[in-house]
Amino acid sequence: MPLVAIGFTIVCSVCVFAAPTKIDYQGLSVPAGLSLTGFENWAGEHPDAVLCNFPYNGTVGVNVSCGPNGPGGGNGGTIIRGSRPPGVGQPEPAILKAQAVQIAKQDYSGYITFFLYPSKSLMVKTGLWIELEAAIGFIVGLGLASLLGQRTVAVILMFVLEIILTPILSTTRIPHLSNLQRSVVGLATAHLEPGALPLPFGGGGDQGGGHAASQLLPESTTVAICVIVAWLVGSTVLGAWRMVTRDA
Repeated sequence: MPLVAIGFTIVCSVCVFAAPTKIDYQGLSVPAGLSLTGFENWAGEHPDAVLCNFPYNGTVGVNVSCGPNGPGGGNGGTIIRGSRPPGVGQPEPAILKAQAVQIAKQDYSGYITFFLYPSKSLMVKTGLWIELEAAIGFIVGLGLASLLGQRTVAVILMFVLEIILTPILSTTRIPHLSNLQRSVVGLATAHLEPGALPLPFGGGGDQGGGHAASQLLPESTTVAICVIVAWLVGSTVLGAWRMVTRDA
């Protein structure tokens, strides 16, 4: 388990320190990791680029020429947001800024899907969750090996549980067996997984919400914790009992 923690720390460090500081969003170089307010402020400082490049559902309230003669040169010389009629001057900067902020607010949900590296809180939560998975696998596997008196069969049974049974029992609702499915430790750990991570067999943790969490068999956090504790205590007790009786 210490090796797992060290390896995960190295991977996170490389992701953070080797990542660039900007992302390419809608053909523009935009700072990464901005909050909604920060994204709106950036858009207000670059209204020409936002008006000419960012997607927007609705009618733009200003006439902005985004061709070679317009602000920012547009996109390949094409008119993105319309052209000013002859004799119509450039809109006031305050109007351009307000329109750019409005567009940025609408596009923020798309912007946050682009990131250079996970947030610190997500990396910490993920590291702790991986440690939990490793600890459960180690303790349950050790207890099972002690109970059976051999490691080979225990390893095979652990593979069957984690690779075959857990994906099926976690995402498939079997009539009249829901409570039995909730006793599977893999489903319990899946519900404790950080919400921003995908599950190997599809879906995501409770904190992620939406369609991802709906793919899992519903289970409260309290029940998930109780299931994990029961597996850890049960495997430890059975393994210890078998070792004591064998030595006797």
